[in-house]
Amino acid sequence: MSAVVTIPVNPTIAQRLAGLDQGQRLRLALGVVLFVAIGVVGLVMGRQAEWRVLYSNLADKDGGAVITQLTTLNVPYKYTEGGGAILVPADRVHDVRLKLASLGLPKGSVNGFEMMEANRFGMTQFQERLTFQRGLEGELTRSIQALSSVQNARVHLALPNQNGFFREQQKPSASILLSLHPGRTLDRAQLAGIVHLVASSVPEMAPSAVSVLDDTGKLLSAAPDGSGGALGGDAEQLQHVQQIEQLYSRRILDILEPIVGKENVKAQVTAELDFSQTESTTESHKPNQTPESSAIRSQQVVESTNGGNAAPPSGVPGATTNQPPAQASAPINGAAQPLAAAGQSAAGAASTGASKRESIVNYEVDKTVRVVKGATGVIKRINAAVVVNNQVVTNDKGKTTSTPLSDAQVEKMTALVREAVGFNKDRGDSVNLVNAAFVADKVEVVDVPLWRQPEVVDMARSFAWPVGTLLLGALVLLGVIRPAMKTLAQPARVTAARTNQLDAVEGDQPDRPQLSAPAINNEPAQPSPGELRLEDARKLTRDNPAAVANIVKAWMNGEVPT
Repeated sequence: MSAVVTIPVNPTIAQRLAGLDQGQRLRLALGVVLFVAIGVVGLVMGRQAEWRVLYSNLADKDGGAVITQLTTLNVPYKYTEGGGAILVPADRVHDVRLKLASLGLPKGSVNGFEMMEANRFGMTQFQERLTFQRGLEGELTRSIQALSSVQNARVHLALPNQNGFFREQQKPSASILLSLHPGRTLDRAQLAGIVHLVASSVPEMAPSAVSVLDDTGKLLSAAPDGSGGALGGDAEQLQHVQQIEQLYSRRILDILEPIVGKENVKAQVTAELDFSQTESTTESHKPNQTPESSAIRSQQVVESTNGGNAAPPSGVPGATTNQPPAQASAPINGAAQPLAAAGQSAAGAASTGASKRESIVNYEVDKTVRVVKGATGVIKRINAAVVVNNQVVTNDKGKTTSTPLSDAQVEKMTALVREAVGFNKDRGDSVNLVNAAFVADKVEVVDVPLWRQPEVVDMARSFAWPVGTLLLGALVLLGVIRPAMKTLAQPARVTAARTNQLDAVEGDQPDRPQLSAPAINNEPAQPSPGELRLEDARKLTRDNPAAVANIVKAWMNGEVPT
């Protein structure tokens, strides 16, 4: 009979790892490394910031300078597809922009007066003047590019060399090439502003000496000879007509939309304008006025004497006889009357001669000259076409019905439209208001699968890294690390043979190998070699129990007993 005792022990982690074979140790180490790596990647990707545009459409030179400074500042960056923009984390966009601005980046492809700061020693007068001209062109280019409609601009200045020996100094001129943003245009006021900006920045430059072109080579500003550019003449007239038509259309919609609804009325107005220039001159004359209120234009006096028997001059020669005759007065109608000469002597007065005197006076003619010049852009005729939708009524049950407008309603709306456009029957204006049912646009709903909807795709992309990391970590944890941990958690068990001095569990004769067979015919069986060795162990246990305890302790610690 023998006793079998199972004793649980609690070894340390190092002892448990030492008890594993090489394959188990390798799998455990690989699982731990994978789990830690997955956790780190998931944490980094989960905390990764959103990328925002720092700068876009930079020149190659500016882009290289910006990238260099970002590398110096340890700011992560990346490019968009095609390299059109530089992206940085969203939480650092404003900080990076301020730092780059303090460094003068991006400078842009245009340099201004900062070029004057790099004057080198030995620069000639021509080089200095050329640098100043390039700096002035750069400053004007920056000012023009600040306009919202201008995408890019180039300014060319022709600054002649002023010399005091020339009697007639050549005036400066400028040419501007503009590239506009797609879908945008410049009106006449903006073009005039650009022209006057350049003309005012250069001394003695006239606005007529500034030419503005677009990227297609079309002249936008007025030509120096005043013939007008691409936007002059007919283009201005067409723009004015469109503004008038839009104004009247807006008036019609503003007065009818509160009645029939915002999307239930459509209006179109056609305006005919007269851009011809007329000039008339009127000359009017007033009736003859009195001599006191009239101005004398010319006067002629004719005096004649008929005296065939006239006596010779008589009297004492001297001052008295040499006096001229007195001034004769004549009526306006010029009738001649005989007048006696003043200062004549008695002998002269008694002479028998006859005299005739005529006076002709021309007065200024009173007239009025009036010159009248007709204005351009006078409205000749207005035609308005208005379509009003049927009246839509929704009952209590939510059913919608469309009913036409009555004749009285149509007449009232027509009267409102006539008043809004300033209807004038004498000039041939017409207003036509029609009531009709609007056709509703059928919106075809495309049945997009759930997994292809943009919202679902965006959500899947946002949760892809966290969920994927979690699943991969769980797979490594359950498939690799957990089996190894179970192996380490199992306590080592030691099975030893004890003698009767220990607590033993007695049983029937077990069927062990190398034991003696049962007795046959009451004859004692011969002990087997195993029984002999077991008996020797029992004897050793009885004789030296301390040695046996040391042997068992060595087995439990995994040591080889000596």
